[in-house]
Amino acid sequence: MRTRVTEMLGIDLPIVQGGLARVAGAELCAAVSEAGGLGQISTVGLNGPEGLRAEILACRALTARPFGVNLPIGRFDITPMLEVALEERVAVIALTAGNPAPWIRRVNGGAKVLVLTAGPELARKAEAAGADLVATVGFEGGGHIGRGDETTMVMVPRVVAAVSIPVLASGGIADGRGLVAALALGAEGVEMGTRFVATKEARAHAAYKNALLSALPEETMLIKRSVGQPGRVLRSRHAEAILAAEAKGEDILPLISGEANARGVGEGALEDSYVWAGQSVGLIEDLPSAGEVVRRMGAEARAVLERLHRLGAGTQAALG
Repeated sequence: MRTRVTEMLGIDLPIVQGGLARVAGAELCAAVSEAGGLGQISTVGLNGPEGLRAEILACRALTARPFGVNLPIGRFDITPMLEVALEERVAVIALTAGNPAPWIRRVNGGAKVLVLTAGPELARKAEAAGADLVATVGFEGGGHIGRGDETTMVMVPRVVAAVSIPVLASGGIADGRGLVAALALGAEGVEMGTRFVATKEARAHAAYKNALLSALPEETMLIKRSVGQPGRVLRSRHAEAILAAEAKGEDILPLISGEANARGVGEGALEDSYVWAGQSVGLIEDLPSAGEVVRRMGAEARAVLERLHRLGAGTQAALG
């Protein structure tokens, strides 16, 4: 399955694992890359730049395939982490939130740069700044999404039409059917988060993983609209408290701290925290290895493409 994304990144399948704060460590990253996709190491929650270096070296001990490092602009000063990633010659630098232009200039060709966007305008700005590819996330996605309510189905073709660089589709995708749908919309691959949280290698508490397994799409909700950073989470007592505080115009910063998220991710205290999850929870039925997710998606996508080919051949024969 070759696209510009597989050619550019040196991978077998156009499947990219999302940044996944506190969840995506060396084990998950390596498992995805080893199976033919592109894994990423999250820098959130690590013990400084040397903590990142240790994760990179641990990942390299598990796979010789390309992988990336995910850096959230504005959350902390990413400069030391970026320097380590460049020193260690990782294949991809992924930038999320904020203005990527200064950081793309610093990378200066030392790695491929992926920028997470939401919509055509931000994608065009990323391309103009020198991004090698963009991922665009629709309303269905987990974690931080765009400020509008535009779905993946609508957003992806609009972004594809707006830029000349490759586009990854994100939001509501969890299997091979979603991969084929993304390709049909003009994307050249997918970026997935929620599906990879529900895997053996993810650094997430069993309670979090099991909650994803049992949740329905309507059991996710949006928080942080009031501060211009909407994000989709699993419904919980804590998430409901955030929403209530937003409705009253109260300060929500203490409620949306990293520590609050960590309680759910690492300790499994789901009702007393918030954890990211997209509507694709409705498509998750098991907790396999991350490599199995990638391999399964490839097989599913090929089966779907073969079915569509048969449908097309049948239609052509019927039309004479």
